[in-house]
Amino acid sequence: MEIDRMQALLTALQEARFSGLRSVSYDGKTLTYGSDAELAAAISDLEARIARVSGTARHRRWGTVATKGL
Repeated sequence: MEIDRMQALLTALQEARFSGLRSVSYDGKTLTYGSDAELAAAISDLEARIARVSGTARHRRWGTVATKGL
């Protein structure tokens, strides 16, 4: 899928979620999500795909910090 189409779908998903809807129509198709969590997961997945294609993927670093409280 082209990045322009992914951006348009992401916008449609976000608008539906912020409007409180669970159905999205795009390219003549209607998608209905069972819950807000499913819609949020679809948005998150699409954002990750866009980041990978555009080369702006997020990298997470985890570390541990300890102090003696002094």
